[in-house]
Amino acid sequence: MKWIESISSISFPGLGFEINPPEGVGIGAFSIQFYGVIIAVGLLLACWYGLRRGKEFGLTQDDILDGALMIIPFAIICARAYYCIFAWDEFKANPIEVLYIWQGGIAIYGGVIGAALGIVAYCLVKKMPIGTALDITALGFLIGQSIGRWGNFFNREAFGAETGNFLRMGLYLTGDRIRTTQIHFYHPTFLYESLWNAVGFALLHFISKRRKYDGQVALGYVAWYGLGRTFIEGLRTDSLYWGPFRVSQMLAALSCFAAVTVLVIMAFREHKPENLYVNKVAALEAAKAEEDVETGVPDGPSEETDVETVEEIVEEESAEKTETTEE
Repeated sequence: MKWIESISSISFPGLGFEINPPEGVGIGAFSIQFYGVIIAVGLLLACWYGLRRGKEFGLTQDDILDGALMIIPFAIICARAYYCIFAWDEFKANPIEVLYIWQGGIAIYGGVIGAALGIVAYCLVKKMPIGTALDITALGFLIGQSIGRWGNFFNREAFGAETGNFLRMGLYLTGDRIRTTQIHFYHPTFLYESLWNAVGFALLHFISKRRKYDGQVALGYVAWYGLGRTFIEGLRTDSLYWGPFRVSQMLAALSCFAAVTVLVIMAFREHKPENLYVNKVAALEAAKAEEDVETGVPDGPSEETDVETVEEIVEEESAEKTETTEE
C-alpha cells in the first residue's frame, strides 16, 4: 500500500496553516481516490438522514432505500452526461472516453437533474407524491454536497480566481492546474459552497419541521442552492460554457428565480395540514387501527393465533350485537 502523491501542498495563510494530504491510496494494481471516498461518505450520510427522518414525511425505511437504489444511478449518469455535453471538445476525438467516468469529469447540477428524474420515475411506479420525495431528497442533497465538495480539496480543483482575501488558498498551481514553483492564492470556492450548503441544510432542516405543503422544502433547496451557486460559479476558473455563458451559473440563476417566484405565490395560498402526505398516512393508519380495535383484533391474527381463538372473538362480537339488538 502506498499514498498517491499530490501535485501541490495547500496553504491558508489567513488561517495560519499549510498541509499536503495525498490524493488517495494505492493497493497493488488498484487505487482509491479520496475524492470518491468523500463522495461516498456524503451519500451514505444523506441516506442515513433520510432513514432517520423518513417517517416525518410519511415514508418508510423501505421507501427511502428503494428510492435511493433508483435515484443514484440516474444521478451518476446525468452528472456524467452534463459534463460531457458541455465539455465535448475533450471527447470528440475519442467519444468512447465518455464512458471512462473513473478518469474524472462529472457535474453536480447534472446529478441534481438526474436525481429529480429518478424521483419522478420512482414516484410514478410507487404512486407516491413527488413533492414529498423531493423534500426529503433535497435535504439529503445538501448533506451530500456539503461533504462532497471536500473531494475537490483533496484533488486541488474547483478553485476560483486569484485573490488576496482572508480565506485565500495557496497552491503551487496555475489556474489550469499546471504545477509551478511559485505559489498562487485563489478563492477556495469548494469551501464557499460547502459552507453555503451546510447553512442551507440547517435552515431547511428546521423549516421542514414546520412545512405547510409537500414540495416546500424542495423549492427552498432550489432557491438557496441556486442563489449561492450563482455567485460562487462566477468566481471559478473551470466553469463549463455554452457560448459566452457559464452553464451552471445561468441554470442556478434561472432556477433560483423560478423557485422564489413559486414560493411567494404559495405563501399567499391556504394550506390545510391534512393535505400533507405525512398527515394523510397518519389518518389512514389511525382509521385502520380504529377498525382493528372494533373488530377485536388490534394487530390482526398473528401466526401464533389459532383458529379457536379467532372463532371465540367472532362469537363474542356476535353475542354483544345480539344483546344490543334485544335492548
